Formats: sequence, C-alpha cells, structure tokens
Amino acid sequence: MSENLLINITPQETRVALIFQGAVQELHIERTLSRGLVGNVYLGKVVRVLPGMQSAFIDIGLERAAFLHVADIWDARSQDGNGSNTPLTPIEKLLYDGQSVTVQVVKDPIGTKGARLSTQVSIAGRMLVYLPQDSHIGISQRIENEAEREALRNKVKALQQPDEKGGFIVRTMAEDASDQDLKSDVEYLRRTWSTITQLAKTRPPSSLLHQDLNLAQRVLRDFVNEETDSIQVDSRENHLMLVEFGKTYTPSVLPKLQHYTGERPLFDLYGVEEEIEKALGRRVNLKSGGYLIIDQTEAMTTIDVNTGSFVAGRNFDDTIFKTNLEAAHAIARQLRLRNLGGIIILDIIDMENEEHKTAVLAELNKALSRDRTKLSISGFSALGLVEVTRKRTRESLAHVLCETCPACVGKGQVKTARTICYEILRELLREAKQFNPREFRIMASQVVVDMFLEEESQHLAMLGDFIGKPISLQVENVFHQEQYDIILM
Repeated sequence: MSENLLINITPQETRVALIFQGAVQELHIERTLSRGLVGNVYLGKVVRVLPGMQSAFIDIGLERAAFLHVADIWDARSQDGNGSNTPLTPIEKLLYDGQSVTVQVVKDPIGTKGARLSTQVSIAGRMLVYLPQDSHIGISQRIENEAEREALRNKVKALQQPDEKGGFIVRTMAEDASDQDLKSDVEYLRRTWSTITQLAKTRPPSSLLHQDLNLAQRVLRDFVNEETDSIQVDSRENHLMLVEFGKTYTPSVLPKLQHYTGERPLFDLYGVEEEIEKALGRRVNLKSGGYLIIDQTEAMTTIDVNTGSFVAGRNFDDTIFKTNLEAAHAIARQLRLRNLGGIIILDIIDMENEEHKTAVLAELNKALSRDRTKLSISGFSALGLVEVTRKRTRESLAHVLCETCPACVGKGQVKTARTICYEILRELLREAKQFNPREFRIMASQVVVDMFLEEESQHLAMLGDFIGKPISLQVENVFHQEQYDIILM
C-alpha cells in the first residue's frame, strides 16, 4: 500500500494531508502567526539573576524576558552524576548580568509569562535526537523488544566519534531504520549543531541561532517512509526551498518530491477540503449505513457506534458485528484526522458473542497500529466500553480551526424560540412589579418576534391586560435566538 503526502502552502499557513488507500488519514496545520518557539535556540543575554528564586531572566529578543531556573542549567549539575539527589551549583555562581548564554526554548510564552528556557540543547532528527552536552544513549520506550533496543544502542554507539561529547536518543522511527539511515541522521544533526556553535561566536546577544523546522520541512524529516509514493507541493518557491533542504539533510526523499502544477487546487483534487469539513462535524457516516457520533469535551472524547440503516447479514448479531468491524477502522482514522488526544471512550455496539468481541478488538488494534502517536487500548469493560488513551502532541483540528459558538457559548445547543418567549413573559412580569413605565418594548430576534405574533400572541395579550400596560415588539436582526432586551418607555 502506498501513501501520498500533499503540501498546500500559502503565506498565512501550511497544510499537510496524508492520503492512504485513497482516503485522507492525517491533517496537519501550521499558521504563520501562531508558530511556536519550542525548540528554537537563541544566544541569550542575562538581564537579571535572582538568587532568592535560583532563577534568571534572559533576553532572547522577545517582547518579554524569558525565564531560566537553575535546574534547567546543565552546568549546575556536578560532573560525576545527574541524579535527582545531586546538589545543584547556586545560580549566582554560574550566571552574571550581561553574560551571553546559549539557551533553548522548552515552553512557549503563555499570557503574561515569558518563555521557559534550558541550557541543555536537544536537536531532533528523523531517527534520533542529538544531545550535544550529554554522552548518554537512550532508546524510545515505544521500542519494547529488548534485543532490538540493544541492537539499536550498539549501532548508534558505533556511529559516535572517539572524541565526541554528545549523545543520542533513539526515536521510535529508528526501529526499522537501516545503518545508512542512522548515519545520515547523525551527520545531519552534527551539521546542525556545528552551525549553531559557529553562529553563537559571531552573532550579537539576543539572536536566534536555530529555528525548529517548519511543517513542510518536518514532512521530509518525519513523515516520509518506505510506503510514501510521492510528496506533492503546490508552491514553486517552496518546492525549490524543500529541494535545497532535502539535498543537505534528507537526500533519500528527493526522488519523491514533486511540484504540483495542475489547474485545480491540490486539496480540491484529492477531496481534502471536503474531509476537513466532515472532520469538524459530530456525525461520521459509515459506508454500510451505520454511523459514529463524536463528542469532544474538556475531559475526554466519546465515540458512539450506531447501526443506522445497515441491515445486512444473516441476523441482527451479524449486522452488529460487521458494523463494529467497519467502525474500528473509521475510529482509528478519525483519531488521526481530528488529532484527538487524552481519554477516548468508545461505545461499541453491544455484542453477546465473545469471539465477535475478540475480533473487533483485534481489528481496532490493527487499525490503530498505523498511528504515529503513542496510545494504549483497554479491553471491553463490564459496560461494554473500550477506553483508549492517546498522547496529546498538538491541538486537535477543531481547536485549531474553530472557536466557541457565541450563540450557545459551547453548550452545543440553543434554547427554542418558545422557551425564550416564556422567559420574556416572566421578565415582563418582574419588571411590571418594580417599575411603572408608559409602555414595555420587547427587542428580540426575528424568530422570537414571529412566535409572539403567531402562536404566543394570546399569552402576550393576556399579560398586557394583566399588567395594564401596552407591549410592543421590535425585531433586532443582530440578536441571536437567545438574546433579547426589554425597554421601559
């Protein structure tokens, strides 16, 4: 099975879609205005050391000074060990006002807080993460086979130079990597670190030394694998930039990199725009006629499987089984497409047959095995639910593209026009008991005013007679259904 990567680039944002088996499997969006700083390396200038807090403020050229704690200073640890019990050298013995220091952003600025920094730099490659100040070799926890872990450790050790101070963390993608892939990644990381150290000697304080790769570049570094058939870019200028980047850092992917020159927009050609719209909805239709209902909340995401109009199969149990099997693949795709993280509860349709349960769970595990993000799956609970936990690596698609509805304020529903009419009648009665105006005027949306003029006209007239004051109606087109105002004339 081959997969295709589509890169749509405009000045304001970059969008990447991964197409597998003719369907959109993943969407990645990076906006120019909101691109994070995490991973960036700066030549900072110490503006203030705070011995009482064992911290320092560092100017890295941003609006607010960044924050560096002594625990994030590599030189604060003694050279004979890095354990948590190792005493730290006081920050006032390590830093002084006006000093230049190479730092990396580990946390973006939030609200009034500046960025969080560390002096221990790490540079991510495709297979490895380079630690220039630490000779340690670590292996990703997702690589569970002990023999494989040891083999990878030995391969990376063999690539280390005799006088090299730096170490590496082996990423999950390196599990099936060839010796040449690992060697290429090591060379890329060494070149990057060499560039950083050279710039630190020539650039003035508060300068950016290294910026983490943009989304298009990360596609070449992280997304491409043996199954990738093509990488299509719809921008000529950025295609040339990616070619230059690929020549230096990822030469093996260059034959797959193509400049798309078709008349139709690239995302329209592959139906990506339509898939984005679908991925923002609650309901996901299955080919069989069944459907999923996806509800995303602050605490968790729930996915409910329904048979809908699907009636195939020899009996009802067979229909349920086939719906659940199809739903397993749809659920796995939706998790990737919407980038849902945290706790995810799957309400699979109840099955009596234990063999059916085992088969559905196995199919779900198989479908989720393609996910790049770390996750775990539980078996069926006593209530027939399956719990999935998926690591949050970035904001979900809905959080990137949407905001809270101003009409329902995030409830997902609005009060009916009749409910609002009754609220207004109660409010009028309260107002009439406190005030004695010449007239009451109701300002409301068109649908509420129409309800008063038609189905609720009798109740409005009865209230007018009861309070002994005339009541007039005025349409406010800018009001949504739940908004209204009562004017005392």
